Amino acid sequence: MTATPVHLEVGTKRVFATTVDWPGWCRSGRTEEDALEALAVYFPRYADVAAAAGVAFPARLAKAFEVVERVPGDATTEFGAPGKAADLDHEPLTKARAKRQGALVAAAWEVFDRVVAVTPEELRKGPRGGGRDRDKMVDHVFGAEAAYARKLGVKHKPPTLDDRAAIDALRSDLLAVLSGASDGTPPVPNGWPVRYAAKRIAWHVLDHAWEMQDRTG
Repeated sequence: MTATPVHLEVGTKRVFATTVDWPGWCRSGRTEEDALEALAVYFPRYADVAAAAGVAFPARLAKAFEVVERVPGDATTEFGAPGKAADLDHEPLTKARAKRQGALVAAAWEVFDRVVAVTPEELRKGPRGGGRDRDKMVDHVFGAEAAYARKLGVKHKPPTLDDRAAIDALRSDLLAVLSGASDGTPPVPNGWPVRYAAKRIAWHVLDHAWEMQDRTG
């Protein structure tokens, strides 16, 4: 059985495990072992993304993981987001792999929209009474996505919840970059390589989709 390759972003208090080939299948834990265990636990949830993309996602992928790279974390890591591109993210991306990558990011958006549609506006609060309600969370996701897009040279204002045309326009322009072959160089100075951008965008969308599911009811 071939192990699923992952790279680790290692902070002092938090570790992120990110799969190399599955944008958005990324989880964290206090230790490397915890983060890898969380990846396996979230396999059924990410299966919805793979299904929406029409990409085979066999159960063996969650049976064993191979750490192929470690990068040191930073303040973003400790805050709770994967913030460092790995060397792997700077490798060239073929046309076929880019098309697959774009399909998985688009599927993450589809899952997010589906979750939002069935989530009540008021969500159950966390153990300390915190956490955004649905609409504020969606606003946050759109705002972050517009900021991420600039790392790829895509410039849009953050769309509002009720502006479907603006949402679709932002996503379309992002997919045009994420689905295109790349030599691994960021599309703009001080930008992100497209492999990393796909992982970060899909992770953020799915992390909040799954949070909405967990805090409903």
